[in-house]
Amino acid sequence: MKTWMLGLGLLAAGAVALVTGVLPASDLLAVGDRVWSILLFVVAITVVAELAATAGVFDVAAGALSRLARGSTLLLWMLVVSLATAVTVFLSLDTTAVLLTPVILAVARSHRLDPLPFAVATVWLANTASLLLPISNLTNLLAVDGISGGDILGFVSLLWPAALVSIALSVALLFLVFRRRLRGRHDASTPPVVTDRVQLRVAAIIVIVLLPFLVSGIPPWMPASVAALALVALFAWRSPRRLQISLVPWSLLVFVSGLFVAVAALEALGALEPLEALIGPGDSALSLAGIAGTGAVAANLANNLPAYLLLESASDDPVRLAALLIGVNAGPLITPWASLATLLWHARIVAAGVTLSWGRYAVLGLVSAPLIVGGAVLALAATTI
Repeated sequence: MKTWMLGLGLLAAGAVALVTGVLPASDLLAVGDRVWSILLFVVAITVVAELAATAGVFDVAAGALSRLARGSTLLLWMLVVSLATAVTVFLSLDTTAVLLTPVILAVARSHRLDPLPFAVATVWLANTASLLLPISNLTNLLAVDGISGGDILGFVSLLWPAALVSIALSVALLFLVFRRRLRGRHDASTPPVVTDRVQLRVAAIIVIVLLPFLVSGIPPWMPASVAALALVALFAWRSPRRLQISLVPWSLLVFVSGLFVAVAALEALGALEPLEALIGPGDSALSLAGIAGTGAVAANLANNLPAYLLLESASDDPVRLAALLIGVNAGPLITPWASLATLLWHARIVAAGVTLSWGRYAVLGLVSAPLIVGGAVLALAATTI
């Protein structure tokens, strides 16, 4: 089932709950007050990423990394890992999955390299590198108020050890798996073709200027919206035909809105109370591991966003919320539906002709996800207990 169809179904169920009195109107208004800025940020950053990609920003960045590698396959892979991490941290995991994946695969193909180590690294880092900033993942935006009262520095100060361990373990495990395919050297590829250098340069400047504002403490939707409007104005001037209504992620908006309404109805019914007993109380290392493990399992059974929403009320302090984020962000490496980014990534690699069976992907994740989540939880526990 498509995400927008599922979202409509959830919204319809929420409407029934509202009409029948199961979901009080005040609770629904509270949900709207909580999520409007998050959804606005999602729209704005998606428009920024889409138009920046259309202008060639990611192509040029990947081409620069290719030249820096100077023919070393391993160095090129490490540079790609660095780019995927940076894009995930500052522009969200969905940007990495949707827009960076085709660019990275094109780079690998242009060098006549096996695309699989590059493809898997991209999707893994899209998930496991999404712990560092509130803007890196939609789940983080939902948790930032509970973790730090909306303060970005407070969020980062709590989660940076876990984020760094999550990234480091991901890279180390991927290297162990693909090390034989990363040996040797390759010929240099030709630089990407840029059809409109003015558009490229202005778009790159807008993105570069945007990044520090996203971590400045200003509500992220504000600078993201300004950047989106600036890019829309640029494209209206240089290539107006590229401005399409499809730039807005309608399917994701409907799906997320439906999830919020459905979870609000479940909370009003008291259906989430048993989850508190499931994950248990306390901030001990064992308790944090239980929260993160439950989040990871729930994400792989369903999806990381509903997993977070369902378990949020049972994770009732900043450290426990951070453990939940570790589970739902770094844990979705096993099933294809564990995160929307993984599904979007798979569609891109299939379109590029890259073959990877879900069975092989799941086996790799079954071995690696517990190690990554466990290591990140230990880092969190070591810095908070």
